[in-house]
Amino acid sequence: MGIVGAIVRRNLRLFFRDRMNVFFSLLGALILFVLYTLFLARLQLDALGDAFPDASEEEIRAFVDTWMFAGIVMLSTITTGLGGLATLVDDGETGRFRDYLVSPVRRWQLVLGYLLAAVTVAIVMSMVVLAISVLYLGIVDQTWLPIDAVVRIAGITILCCAGFTALSALIVSFIRTGAAFSGLATVIGTALGFVAGAYIPVGSLPEGVAGTINALPFAQGAMLLRREFTEDTLTVMSGGNADAAETFREFYGIDAYVGDLLVPAGLAFAVLLAMALGFTALSAGRIRARIR
Repeated sequence: MGIVGAIVRRNLRLFFRDRMNVFFSLLGALILFVLYTLFLARLQLDALGDAFPDASEEEIRAFVDTWMFAGIVMLSTITTGLGGLATLVDDGETGRFRDYLVSPVRRWQLVLGYLLAAVTVAIVMSMVVLAISVLYLGIVDQTWLPIDAVVRIAGITILCCAGFTALSALIVSFIRTGAAFSGLATVIGTALGFVAGAYIPVGSLPEGVAGTINALPFAQGAMLLRREFTEDTLTVMSGGNADAAETFREFYGIDAYVGDLLVPAGLAFAVLLAMALGFTALSAGRIRARIR
């Protein structure tokens, strides 16, 4: 495992030394934050103010911000893991694989080094985003998340990092050039906000589109995070009105429905775990075959 550890450290150094790669790996989360700060938050505040006239603007803003930061953390688990795989593409494009093959390093050690480094990047970067989110909510909105909720959010974040990085690794194993990888990262960073229901509430979309999005693991991962982020703020905003809260849980993707079926939290966890295991096996096979 010493060789694997050396490969992981080398890949981590290359990632964090490339500031543009670090920046673009957070592009999706940054776009979402800017959109909400400049435009979308005001729309949500006005709509929720009409629906909950007894709630103060501070209570409504606290709910909107917790909902938004759940989406930002969700996006970071996807885009940072993808960014951590840039070294794999670069090594393939520059022919460094051949250098490894004439050394005592075995292929499985190389594959494991690439995958572990990418997951580590995703977890480290997502934890930084989570810490910033928790501090922002506490300092700006005076909404401090309970410690046990933060721990659960961290656990869900790590599971999302593992699952989505494994999926990204399988996709990246087909990418041959740095230019193609940059294009893919940009498209994913901007488009996934819609797929995860982070830019606009999934309930504002046509029923068929909302059901399709909720069936995807991205929306289910976001659902798990939103439940933890918004549990207290939704209760405060709705004034304890369970019926009103239930309606807005579905509209804002805190509960995900596929047709009339509510996606259980246990199923969402199982999907993410299956992704992590299944796509890791598939991507490892693909990367191993590519190293020649």
